[in-house]
Amino acid sequence: MQHNYIKYFIFSLSFCKNIKKLLKIPYSKSHVSMAVHRIGRTLLLDELDIQELFMRSSQTGDWTWLKEFYQRLIDQKWQRKKKSKEHWYQKAILSKFLYYSINGDGAAQPVPSTSKQHQEGPVAGESDEAGRASWPAPFEMPSALSEDPGASNQGNVPLEPSYLVGHVASAPREQNLTPLFNDGENSQGLKNDFVRNILWTFEDIHMLVGSNMPIFGGGRYPAVSLRLRDNNKPINVLTGIDYWLDNLICNVPELVMCFHVNGIVQKYEMIKTEDIPNLENSNFSTKVIKDIAQNILSFLKSNCTKEGHTYWLFKASGSDIVKLYDLTTLCEETEDKYQNPFTMPVAILLYKVACNMMLKKNQNKKHYGTIRTLLLNCLKLLDNGRHPQIIASANYMLSELFQLDEPKKEDGAEFPINGNSDESYSEEEEEMPDSDENGSYSNSSDPPDDNKAVAIIKSVGELSVPEKYKSVHRIRPSCAFPVCHGTEERCRLVLNHVLEGLKSVDSSVKKEGDLPAADPSTPIPLKYEDESTSGGPESLEKQMALFLDKMGSFQKGKHCSQSGMIPGSWQYKMKLQLILKSSRAYYVLSDAAMILQKYGRALRYIKLALQCHDTYCCLCGSMLPEVLVFLCQCLTLCGDIQLMLAQNANNRAAYLEEYNYQTKEDQEILHSLHRESRCQVFAWATDLSTDLEYQLSVSCKCYEAAYEILLFSNLKSQNPEQHIQVLKRMGNIRNEIGVFYMNQAAAVQTERVVSKNVSTTEQQLWKKSFSCFEEGIQNFESIDDATNAALLLCNTGRLMRICAQAHCAAEGDFKREFSPEEALYYNKAIDYYLKALRSLGKRDVHPAVWDSVNWELSTTYFTMATLQQDYAPLSRKAQEQIEKEVSEAMMKSLKYCDVDTVSERQPLCQYRAATIHHRLASMYHSCLRNQVGDEHLRKQHRVLADLHYSKAVRLFQLLKDAPCELLRVQLERVAFAEFQMASQNSSAGKLKTLSGALDIMTKTKGAFQLIRKELVAENEQISKDKSPAESVSVNDSSAGLNKEEVLKLLGIFESRMSFLLLQSIKLLTSSKKKIGGSNEEEAALRTNKQVYSLLLRATANKGLSLLERTELLLSLLEQLAPGSEGSPGSQ
Repeated sequence: MQHNYIKYFIFSLSFCKNIKKLLKIPYSKSHVSMAVHRIGRTLLLDELDIQELFMRSSQTGDWTWLKEFYQRLIDQKWQRKKKSKEHWYQKAILSKFLYYSINGDGAAQPVPSTSKQHQEGPVAGESDEAGRASWPAPFEMPSALSEDPGASNQGNVPLEPSYLVGHVASAPREQNLTPLFNDGENSQGLKNDFVRNILWTFEDIHMLVGSNMPIFGGGRYPAVSLRLRDNNKPINVLTGIDYWLDNLICNVPELVMCFHVNGIVQKYEMIKTEDIPNLENSNFSTKVIKDIAQNILSFLKSNCTKEGHTYWLFKASGSDIVKLYDLTTLCEETEDKYQNPFTMPVAILLYKVACNMMLKKNQNKKHYGTIRTLLLNCLKLLDNGRHPQIIASANYMLSELFQLDEPKKEDGAEFPINGNSDESYSEEEEEMPDSDENGSYSNSSDPPDDNKAVAIIKSVGELSVPEKYKSVHRIRPSCAFPVCHGTEERCRLVLNHVLEGLKSVDSSVKKEGDLPAADPSTPIPLKYEDESTSGGPESLEKQMALFLDKMGSFQKGKHCSQSGMIPGSWQYKMKLQLILKSSRAYYVLSDAAMILQKYGRALRYIKLALQCHDTYCCLCGSMLPEVLVFLCQCLTLCGDIQLMLAQNANNRAAYLEEYNYQTKEDQEILHSLHRESRCQVFAWATDLSTDLEYQLSVSCKCYEAAYEILLFSNLKSQNPEQHIQVLKRMGNIRNEIGVFYMNQAAAVQTERVVSKNVSTTEQQLWKKSFSCFEEGIQNFESIDDATNAALLLCNTGRLMRICAQAHCAAEGDFKREFSPEEALYYNKAIDYYLKALRSLGKRDVHPAVWDSVNWELSTTYFTMATLQQDYAPLSRKAQEQIEKEVSEAMMKSLKYCDVDTVSERQPLCQYRAATIHHRLASMYHSCLRNQVGDEHLRKQHRVLADLHYSKAVRLFQLLKDAPCELLRVQLERVAFAEFQMASQNSSAGKLKTLSGALDIMTKTKGAFQLIRKELVAENEQISKDKSPAESVSVNDSSAGLNKEEVLKLLGIFESRMSFLLLQSIKLLTSSKKKIGGSNEEEAALRTNKQVYSLLLRATANKGLSLLERTELLLSLLEQLAPGSEGSPGSQ
């Protein structure tokens, strides 16, 4: 009854007889002996039959300490009081009366004919024999409760919750457990044998009362109670109060009195319940009864404050003094504090109440504080050696209160912040006396022999005074749940409870030849292995195969335990749950450390999580899908940690220190795990290695193991998100390993100086890298991850380019030609880049990746075309075919070079496009020079050369950091004009071409202005620097300008300008002599002569600096510009 209705937080729970006895204290001279227990906000009242207990103590010795205390302070001449024959005679008459009232033959007819109907439930009240058969087995879990608080006959059926391991063990007979509900003389322990459980509100007092009173009814009388009275004995006040309270509690409106003389029925009389207080010789005030109830319950509420303690309310026969003792405290003063027979029942009650609250589907987390307090108080009452199962189960439930998979709640309403979270009441409240202006509970004026009493009511008459006793002890509305300020703190609390549970389980398992006890102060060594001892990736493959083989054996139902636990036993089930809980806690700790970038600590925690899981696998005959999914999560996290360790190799020393650190709690949990398993199945995944390749391989194997588990356990379709995450990580780690091998191959290629042949090492690295990229692409394509698949295809293309570069001949070989192997690998690279673009589909999918792939594709085409152009394979192909292939490759490179989109790469794209146009123009220029014959083809080449030169100039002019390239293109255009002039015969045509060439010369003014700007800035920097040595170094080279190239280009420019001016002067002079020149031609001739004269003087002066030469050329171009502009128009 008590654990079924604890959710209502009522004030008192008791048997109806106990409540009536309390309320009759001021009217009765008989003794009162009751046990009082506090459970949260509820008081549990139970009859404590001193005579019965002391008789038992003479046989078992359980109550010797209480008997000695009773004789010393209360009744030194205690003797057992035997019940009179009259008592047994009255009991026999009542039994027969009830029998004939239910199963009678009509001999006795009550006044209402309908009162013969059977009662609502079985009669269990005064008959001991009737009650024994209905007791349920002790300590079984309650079934799911009805939500109706007034429901009666709540049966007990075994129920095994998901977080419990079987039922709490029944107490052994020799313990003679004291009942919490004592029905008559023979107690049965924790029972619920009441016909009805009633949630009774008396004025403002709420009580849950168990009643066995027979109720009859039918027709016009739906409910009446039936009483048997001796006609020769008048009804007194005590009897009237007893009848009135019974009807009031059971909500029965009428009472039927059957009067008899020596067992012969004389008459029946019907009395309304509200008339009972006014019967003759039984007058009493209902208001006084209410005051008594308020006073006595306030007295108990104020003084029975320690949760889990058993109090004794005692009033001696004929005495007016009521005393309250704390039996738990008195028992603890003895040699064995667990002698208190109330300890086990109270602990079980606390445990059951907590279980019921945990089992509620709609249980709000704000009640977790109450559950935790109940369980902590339960643990305080139990001895680990005697009750290991309850302790283990309670600790497991405590660990379940902390939600590991949810973030910490900050809402104060959800988890009230309270510093006193370990107890439901503070020490100040527990020890505070309850007093007011009318009376005091203090025992300061008590005699010395009563100093053991917690509180005393000096006179029972005080209980009739309204509000004589007021409770000032405030019961908190809810017990506070500990506030965890972080994930690690929450997990540590969980692990602490798990450890206590494991200790309880291990202590109950006895086996010969068990593992020797480990010294808690000696850490369990975590061996550190590097590549030389671990055997490298080859050894890893073998360990992985063994692991998967063992996982397959788990699926077949194999299991073994080194400690000798019997499968199916409570130890076996509980240890499985505790181990799995610890594994989850370590997983959460590892994940939190991963977020904080404490990768050494994260690896240590995930190692502990996998060791817990290894032990779980050794014990468990069949793996649940949820456990397998959790194992996949652990392996996935382990793979993430190993990858992070590989990518952060610079902090390896700090990570190693974090990895080797271990708390005492972790050591003790490991010791418990080693009782069942060697915990080595996952050793391959959790070692901290110094070898980068081994770490990457371990990370990959972790992901592969997780994937294999999802496959062979058919969990792929049930957990699609987990499946996608594992495949994505597999693709990522294979990309990382592929890049690692690719970079190693590039490093080997760089070191290869003498040998021209590709080494075997390079080829093996290529194969490994290509295999990883290929598998990674398959992983991403299987989950339709186009972006990542495109990135891996792009990396594969880069690998192909490295392979192509490796087949180049050694530098400095003037006979070098573009080889077929280079062409093969470059074409393969192009294929992979095109596949990447097809994978993305369009730029909107991922603009950054799309632009990157386009750039790499353009670079590949450009590199291949450049190599074919610079190292033409003339021994294998004709010049025309080479030129065609170069032109096609260059145009494709231009196609994938986006010069219009504004981005960080735009200047690079513009420079690339300008360079391509320059190279194409140079190629067509060269073809035009070398080609003889086909005039149509020569004209086509001339047009194409001029077109590409123009585009190159336009793009170079957009760039502000390429003056040399612009100048070089313009000089080539001048050379192209000179070549055309050489093939012309007429003076007019030559003069027109010369004017065009001079016009190109004047357009180089922008390039010279950029050069001058760079030189001026450089000179200003030199003037600020006072160190001569540094001045020399700055003069030698400039970070932004190649002076050697500038000097070379200036020399060419001066010579070509001088040549063009001289030819122009000759042609203009000849034309003037023949036909006479116009004014424009005369002005052009004078300008050209003047510029030519200045140019000759400048070139003759060798002492001019680079800046002075540049400025002179700029001034000459300024003078030349008007003349050169006017001359073409005169032709």
